[in-house]
Amino acid sequence: MAHAHHEQHHQHHTGHGHGHAHGTDIDWNELAPLLESQAELFAPVYREAMAWLGQDVTEPGLVVDAGSGPGVVSCLFAEAFPTARVVAVDGTAPLLERARDRAARLGVGDRFDTVAGELPEALGRLDRPADLLWASRSLHHLGDQRAALTAFAGHLAPGGILALLEGGLPSRFLPRDLGIGRPGLQARLDALEEEWFARMRAELPGSVAETEDWPALLTAAGLKHTGTRTFLLDLPAPADDRARAYVAAHLSRVREGVGDALDADDRATLDRLLDPSDPASVHVRPDVFVLGAYTVHTAVRRG
Repeated sequence: MAHAHHEQHHQHHTGHGHGHAHGTDIDWNELAPLLESQAELFAPVYREAMAWLGQDVTEPGLVVDAGSGPGVVSCLFAEAFPTARVVAVDGTAPLLERARDRAARLGVGDRFDTVAGELPEALGRLDRPADLLWASRSLHHLGDQRAALTAFAGHLAPGGILALLEGGLPSRFLPRDLGIGRPGLQARLDALEEEWFARMRAELPGSVAETEDWPALLTAAGLKHTGTRTFLLDLPAPADDRARAYVAAHLSRVREGVGDALDADDRATLDRLLDPSDPASVHVRPDVFVLGAYTVHTAVRRG
């Protein structure tokens, strides 16, 4: 279930990097290649966020990636904090195998461990409290987010920092007026994905509705909120092949997940955008870009 490197809940779901399914169940293992390629594309955002975190966390002994997926970001933490041990925690064992392989390939395997299990309970298997605990869009896959944050806080060392990536803005890939179909397609897709996300949240075990005031929730978990900052991913047109592939994969997941709720005109437009043989498709059109905003909230456990 829970991992990150998601993007928006809107992407909410090609984002753990996540992907939508027809229902609200998500097969993260099936999405592994997409999760990896997306996290690699988003590396500039993660590196910028880590540099910001590094102003407060100078030499962490233990960095925990709670909801790590295939470990792309976990390995970036190992790069950003070269003296730290990094532990990737995730509920999908095959993704953790990919994480271990990546760490070995990048030469950080000697400082890299994994813990398999569902959040937040799996954190109980850490051998020491975390100096930095990173949770990137894993929290919103847990039914009781307030209780989960309290559990996360309980696994921080005194002076340890919890960094929570939640929220931001829906990403944009195309002009408002595409030249085909009715203008504003992405805004209409966003609305359908918000509805999908609400259903996904409601169907989680022990789901509790919560005002998503993350600083207030961090404070309620017994932590001191220390900062909020939003990081941009700005890949202007013309997109390179990797960005195009990401846009196509994202829109394909959206088509699969919420396409039936579109009206016939929008469905036809989306199908044209995804048809590699169509000159209006995202595979070839010159105006494809990627623009997204990703918000990180930080809080410290008092010493």
